[in-house]
Amino acid sequence: MASILIIDDEVAIASAFAMFFRHDGAHVVTEAHSGADGIEAYKRVRPDLVLLDVRLPDMTGFDVLSKIRDDNPVVIMVTAYGDVPMAVDALHRGAENFLTKPVDLSHLAAAAERALEKASLRRMNRYLSDRRGSGADLLLGSSASMRELSAQISLLAASDRTTALIVGESGSGKGRVAELVHAQSPRSAKPFVQVNCAALTAESLDSELFGVESSTDGTGGPTKRGLFEIADGGTLFLDEIGDLDSHLQPKLLRVLEGKGFRRHGGTTEITPNVRVIAATSKDLVNEVTTGCFREDLYYRLSVMPINLPPLRARSREDLVDLAAHLLDELSPTVPGAPTTIGDDALDAILRYAWPGNIRELRNVLERAMLLARGQQKIELAHLPREVQGASGADVAHHVPRSLAEVEKAHIDRTLKANAHNRTHAAKELGISRATLIKKIKEYNLLDKPRS
Repeated sequence: MASILIIDDEVAIASAFAMFFRHDGAHVVTEAHSGADGIEAYKRVRPDLVLLDVRLPDMTGFDVLSKIRDDNPVVIMVTAYGDVPMAVDALHRGAENFLTKPVDLSHLAAAAERALEKASLRRMNRYLSDRRGSGADLLLGSSASMRELSAQISLLAASDRTTALIVGESGSGKGRVAELVHAQSPRSAKPFVQVNCAALTAESLDSELFGVESSTDGTGGPTKRGLFEIADGGTLFLDEIGDLDSHLQPKLLRVLEGKGFRRHGGTTEITPNVRVIAATSKDLVNEVTTGCFREDLYYRLSVMPINLPPLRARSREDLVDLAAHLLDELSPTVPGAPTTIGDDALDAILRYAWPGNIRELRNVLERAMLLARGQQKIELAHLPREVQGASGADVAHHVPRSLAEVEKAHIDRTLKANAHNRTHAAKELGISRATLIKKIKEYNLLDKPRS
């Protein structure tokens, strides 16, 4: 809920403004009727927005502004005696806007909305500065949903042998979560070994995972240990498990059931002490339905599934936490580059959809740091064009739409993004599957239900 401080010696006007902002229940309003009371109220309340009259009984509004400007407040100046030079002076002194009395309430509402957006952005930027270098684990974020996910990861890590399946879009951080599970587990001192199942042919992956026995007649090469042996005592991370060849699936299932394996060309049964973490960007339920993935292997892998949301479904605080984590990670590799982000640049970063998820965000921040070397901040101009286009400048091209129209369009996009999988779409939207089905019928959306 946004907080607003109104400093105006005309009690009737201050009360009218207060009533206007209180009526929707979205604002907490404080009134003050002198400069001194206003300064005291500001220090006590720390409001998101200050509506400040220029002429006050004990001092001018500019005097008040000078007393509080070190805190970088968002201020709209209001006066009955305004002229162009005064307005220019107010903006130069740090005011966000300048309105003349009598104030049109629709203009006041629009100005306040823009100012509160600026206040929210400054708050996010302060949060980013506070989080950088804090030593906190910022990879997952701090929202309630991500804290719950972090708790699941901790429970999974503590369970020494439990197989895990991490599901999420490409670039959403599945590998980093696998490393986090390993680092928090009793196996952390042992190897963490990873392989991408989509990057190798079935034959190459077979020898990588299970190894090759040297031939007894001396015609072959030396014995090659597979990754299951190399990861003994630790963790083996199988990325993009949905692309595992059908001939290798029963062999992996046998190992997961504790029955061991033999190297290619070998006769000795090897039973590794390895925890397996798998990850996929595919819908494995659909892969099972179409016969591309073994059902028994799917259930053996998904003992405790972890679903990673894409960046577009995470909160602003989560995105800022992640940006702070990446800036800390990148700063040693880009000497002389700023790690502070300007308000306009942060606005664009928070508005952008990030189709490439964490991988794209990391690349964008690294590029911006390189371009901004020797400067104080990463600015909007240092970001790629597609990210710049997501900045607040879009508001100038706002097309009025009802809430129902916005909801319908968002549900339609989410269904398409999840290939019309109702279960996954409902989870991303934060609603139950039954509510989603009701909305699909209500809005008459073209839907191809898959689950």
